[in-house]
Amino acid sequence: MRVLLTGHQGYLGSVMAPVLTAAGHEVIGLDSGLFASQVLGPAPVDPSGLAVDLRDVTEAQLASVGPLDAVAHLAALSNDPLGSLAPQITYDINHHASTRLAKLSKELGVTRFLYASTCSVYGAAGEELVGEDAPLRPVTPYAESKVRVEDDLVELADGDFSPVFLRNATAFGASPRLRADIVLNNLMGHAVLTGEIKVLSDGTPWRPLAHALDIAAAFLAALEAPRDSVHATAFNVGMAENNVTVADIAETVAEVVPGATVNITGEAGNDPRSYRVDFARITERLPQYKPEWTIRRGAEELYEAYRKHGLTQESFTRSFTRLAHLSDRKAAGTLGDDLRPI
Repeated sequence: MRVLLTGHQGYLGSVMAPVLTAAGHEVIGLDSGLFASQVLGPAPVDPSGLAVDLRDVTEAQLASVGPLDAVAHLAALSNDPLGSLAPQITYDINHHASTRLAKLSKELGVTRFLYASTCSVYGAAGEELVGEDAPLRPVTPYAESKVRVEDDLVELADGDFSPVFLRNATAFGASPRLRADIVLNNLMGHAVLTGEIKVLSDGTPWRPLAHALDIAAAFLAALEAPRDSVHATAFNVGMAENNVTVADIAETVAEVVPGATVNITGEAGNDPRSYRVDFARITERLPQYKPEWTIRRGAEELYEAYRKHGLTQESFTRSFTRLAHLSDRKAAGTLGDDLRPI
């Protein structure tokens, strides 16, 4: 199939593009390039595509890449702190521009629209194991924007257009375009650079985690699945073994990094984002999806990558942290207040 992959120069997109290509699909990218230069290790070979902000892409631009069978839509402001800092821009990009892209895609004859949603739509679910039909309790603008898009896509679904909602667990793992502001990647960075694994919450919130490669595998499975298996359906993406507390994640990092110690400060107070997720539906409906990456294996991969490619304190805290990188670009005059590249 010919697949438009939005956000192909991001953390997940840089991992997903090669997975889709290796499976025999032709990948066309769409990305504004906000994080294209933030690379750890060898630079990836990106697919050709459109260098445009999601808010500005036109029907003519989409048509110019030729007929498309599917869209895998990753592009978003993917960070709770960033969303809270700029909630209106978050809604403009994550909600309005995403729905607009879906409408344009439908008009151009795209039949399958894979949407990167998030398990954080469950918000403050606590100890309860939540499936896809559980009440949605988003507690951040980022999660709220995802819920709104899912609702809009349901309205667009018909006999010719099949949206699929992939509610990804919190991502982890190495990527050519690293993110250091997600929990396992972040704790591992602190351990490697300082020897201290500092947890600002009390460590009790539950998190489901999923490796970037397992998320890519879920998108591939949803792309290739029969229509009846996925049409207008939400799927939690991850595996049961990776439902853990933040304290558990910290302890795993300590087991991997020699001499590292865990310091749970609790200074940030209780984090309301706590949820344990049921992954039965994706296992039953998409049997070809077989997640492989445990948190321990991912921690070992990150430890090796950070040391091999020379992660520094500067790159960890600035280049690979979304909010810091965008702030630096604004200060340098290469990014507008509306987060459009200049």
